[in-house]
Amino acid sequence: MNDSSKNLRNIPLIIYWSALFLFTAALLFFVLPGEPKFKYEYRKGSPWQHENLVAPFDFAILKSDQEIEAEKAELAREVIPYFHFDTIVAVRNIANMVADLKMATGNPDGEELRTINKLRKSLTEIYQTGILQRSSDSYPELNGKTEIKRRIGSVVTPLAIEKLYSEKTAYNKISEVIEETERQKPDQKAWLAAFSPEKYIVANLEYDKAMTEKEISERTANISPSRGMVQVGERIILEGEVVDNEKFQVLESLRTSFRQQTNTTSNPLMLSVGKIIFILSMLGLAVAFMFIYRPDIVFKHRKIAFLLLYMVLMVFISMFVNSMPKLHIYLVPLAIFPIIIRTFFDSRTAIFMLFVITLIIGFYAPNHYEYILLQFSAGVVAVFSLNKMHRRVHLVKAMLLVMFTYLVVYSSITLIQEGTIVRFDYKMLRWFVLSSLFILVVYPLVFIFEKIFGFISDVTLIELSDSNQPLLRKLAEEAPGTFQHSIQIANLAEEVILKIGGNPFLVRAGALYHDIGKISKPNFFIENQSAGMNPHDEMSYIKSAEVIIDHVRNGVKMAYKYKLPEPIVEFIATHHGTTKANYFFLKQKLENPDEKVDMESFIYPGPLPKSKEATVVMLIDGIEAASRSLKDKNYANLKELIDNMVQEKINLNQLDNSALTFNEINIIKETLLNKLINIYHVRIEYPKEQEK
Repeated sequence: MNDSSKNLRNIPLIIYWSALFLFTAALLFFVLPGEPKFKYEYRKGSPWQHENLVAPFDFAILKSDQEIEAEKAELAREVIPYFHFDTIVAVRNIANMVADLKMATGNPDGEELRTINKLRKSLTEIYQTGILQRSSDSYPELNGKTEIKRRIGSVVTPLAIEKLYSEKTAYNKISEVIEETERQKPDQKAWLAAFSPEKYIVANLEYDKAMTEKEISERTANISPSRGMVQVGERIILEGEVVDNEKFQVLESLRTSFRQQTNTTSNPLMLSVGKIIFILSMLGLAVAFMFIYRPDIVFKHRKIAFLLLYMVLMVFISMFVNSMPKLHIYLVPLAIFPIIIRTFFDSRTAIFMLFVITLIIGFYAPNHYEYILLQFSAGVVAVFSLNKMHRRVHLVKAMLLVMFTYLVVYSSITLIQEGTIVRFDYKMLRWFVLSSLFILVVYPLVFIFEKIFGFISDVTLIELSDSNQPLLRKLAEEAPGTFQHSIQIANLAEEVILKIGGNPFLVRAGALYHDIGKISKPNFFIENQSAGMNPHDEMSYIKSAEVIIDHVRNGVKMAYKYKLPEPIVEFIATHHGTTKANYFFLKQKLENPDEKVDMESFIYPGPLPKSKEATVVMLIDGIEAASRSLKDKNYANLKELIDNMVQEKINLNQLDNSALTFNEINIIKETLLNKLINIYHVRIEYPKEQEK
């Protein structure tokens, strides 16, 4: 009967799991590419690891990117650059020069007019030839060229570069004419000396980039992408033969042709079946891991939904970037994936999920093995380097380590494949650098995921532990004794968690907030009472117990009001478990022996703690409070108190849902004893001292 009830209770969870699993599989099915995959894996410079390969069909040998770029560069060098010829500049400047010369001579006579005409003719010839702004040697467009194409409107005429003037050589040419005239006609030297030819010399040839690039594009558009054919049945490569540059290009051509051929000849149904099996296998790995090693995730709807949907999101981003011609798949910061999972879960889950996602993406990524090796190495380093993330410098260090990992692993792959560092592709470094820099956006991503899925990170826990937080400040002002008690619990709990393993940030924050419910009625708790003033003296024991127990309910309400995370609420709700308000219960029973005591009126509402951190706070809360009431705080009394109170919690089944082991309980007792001895300055009595 019990097994049947348990199975019935699990039905909604099974339905949720099945729906989420199928939904994730469907998303991956539509996100991942649908074309067939080339079954051969190979690397340049390495032996061919497969059987002898012959051409399964006719295909063209495609030119490599380097070959096409070289052809484009050669065609670009053959194109004669265009220069726009400005006719208005010449007319305006020549007219201005003639007008200024006539004005300088006043009323020019025949000789002066002939000189002016001579200068006008010289400047006209210079402008008609063409003036560049600077020397032709300084134009990169004219490097290696002997002529240009001078364009006037739609009319284009070739012009030798050696005939062109620069503004400087045009000025020198006019200056020579002036010097020659001054020698031949000394009487004109006075007004010619005041003439400034540079005012009338302005470049009328300007590089026409648009027309030049248009002609280059027209020429390069006709470049053939292939260079020869491979006939069906022709041998491509033998088993064990080294994949050199030529073989590599033939294999790449076969891969491209294979995609085109199979898109038209393959069975779409079989492709879909294969893709579905692959997706289900990968998801099955992730699910099996969670069932075996992290069953707590299985029973948390938001956690499992986050893991699977986050995985789909990263796969989608990777496939989208890979489909963009100008982007590289390494731009996707896959190292962020395990960092985020490590922040909300643990390192083991992060690394396994990284393994699964690199297999999924790597199957469709170019250079499968290289991609998996690089991304998995970088992701593992990111997880190991970010075991703490509560300081900004930790994130910067992780970014630098991931960048260094990319560089080292990629360099090693290049050396193995090429046998030389000369062929190292330095362009890849920009993708590695950009991908590593994206790690710096982890903080805002963590904040977003916290708000969406209700998670809590170490950064948030540290912020919550700040005593200037509104709720803690309110506790310090209205219930100062409780605040000091909470700080003491936080210090002790943090020390214990560091010994047994757990999250010290979580236990500290939980301990600081565990008694916030006392804010509503602080004077009813002994640590906040003044001497001789106890409100319980005027109340019945049942009413007093109700007030004391209500601090748990009030604390939970206050936590939700101030929007504290769910893991913190657990500390507030469970720090008394389902124990009794024993003092008032015993008083009621002692003073009213004939009345039947209602046990429910004296029992805390619970629930029982589940996490190590919440259980530790529950244990320490009672022990720390009881230790204060000891009159003689010596080693023996403190040890007896700790042993008795821990055993009492065990006997009352308060640790039934806890993740603590007996060994950890012993460590807790030992740690608490040492800390309380130090706090109360207790000296251990040695056997000799006792005998004396």
